[in-house]
Amino acid sequence: MARFHDLTVTHVRKTIRDAVEVTLQPNGSGNFDFIQGQYLTFKRDFDGVEIRRSYSICAGRDDGVLKVGIKKVAGGAFSTWANDQLEPGMVLQAMEPMGNFHTPITPEQPKTYLGFAGGSGITPVLSIMKTVLMAEPDARFTLVYANQGVNTIMFREEIEDLKNQHMGRLSVIHVLESDAQDIELFRGRVDPEKCAALFEHWIDIDSVDTAFICGPEPMMLGIAASLKDHGLTEDQIKFELFASGQPGRLERSAVHADENPATQQTMARVTMDGATRTIQMDRNTTVLDAALDNALDAPYACKAGVCSTCKCKLLTGEVEMAANHALEDYEVRAGFILSCQSFPLTDVIEVDYDEH
Repeated sequence: MARFHDLTVTHVRKTIRDAVEVTLQPNGSGNFDFIQGQYLTFKRDFDGVEIRRSYSICAGRDDGVLKVGIKKVAGGAFSTWANDQLEPGMVLQAMEPMGNFHTPITPEQPKTYLGFAGGSGITPVLSIMKTVLMAEPDARFTLVYANQGVNTIMFREEIEDLKNQHMGRLSVIHVLESDAQDIELFRGRVDPEKCAALFEHWIDIDSVDTAFICGPEPMMLGIAASLKDHGLTEDQIKFELFASGQPGRLERSAVHADENPATQQTMARVTMDGATRTIQMDRNTTVLDAALDNALDAPYACKAGVCSTCKCKLLTGEVEMAANHALEDYEVRAGFILSCQSFPLTDVIEVDYDEH
C-alpha cells in the first residue's frame, strides 16, 4: 500500500520569486529520517483529481529539520498552489523519503565530489553538500550551478554561507545564460564543450571520486558524456532527473484487429503489504496502471520512469521497460522494474512491491 503520512507545515520561505522552501514536521507516523539526496512524494486533491508530485529534500542530515524546495512550474497545479497558497499550519500528505541519489558517508576516507545542478536541480545537491561537508571532515566539493540569471539562483545566500562555513573545502562556480560574468567561461550553457573547458582550467577531474548531476535531461546527458570522456566511470556518476522534462512512457502499438484478444492478456500476481492478488491485464497496459485499475493502492509519483516510487521486483515472467531514468544497472540485474513503464511480454508475470 502507498502509505501517506501527515506532515505539518511549520515555515514557508521564498528562495527566489517563484520558488519556496517548505519546512515540515512529521505528525508521529512514518519514518522521515532521510538520506541526503532523497525526495518526498506528496499528494493533494485538486477539484476531485488526485495529484502526486515529488520534491527533493534540501536539508542536510545534521540540520535537525525536514525541508523541501518547490519551484513553480508553468501549468503545475501542485507547485503553483504551494508557491501561492501554502502557509504554516497546513497539513500535507507525503510518503516516506525515497531515492538513490546518494553515496555512503565515509568519515575516515577523504573524498572529492563534483556536483552539477541546473535551476531547481540544486535542491538535492544542496542536501548532499551540507551532509558530506559536515560528516566527512576531509571531503572537498566543487559545485557548478547553471541558471538563467542571478535572480533565478535558488538558495544563493545559503550556498554562500555554506562556502564560508567550510572555507577551502567548497568551491562554487555559477554559470549564467543571460547575466554578464567577469569570466567568459562562466557565461552560456553547461554543455560538453563547457565541461571540457572547466576541466582544463578550473576543475581537477582526475581527483573526483563521485559526480552528482541534477537538472534537465539534455544538460545532464551532455555533462555525463563529458565526464566519461574525461575518465569517470558510470559507477562514479549519479543522476537525478527532472520529471517535468519527460514526455512520459513510449507509445505502444495497438492490438491488431486480426489478433486473438486472448493472446494479448496476461495473468499478473501482485504482492503488496504481504498480500497477493491475481489480476488479468492487457499487454498494452503498464503493470502500475493494471494494479490501480484493480483497486490496488500501488505506490507511484511521476509515472514517467524518472523517480523510483513505483519500483517493484519481477519474480516471474518478462516485461518490457519503455523508459528507465531511475534504476541503477545493478537493480535491473537483480530483477527490479519501474512498474509505471513495464509492459508484460509473457502469459504470466509476478511482481512484489514489498521487496526493496
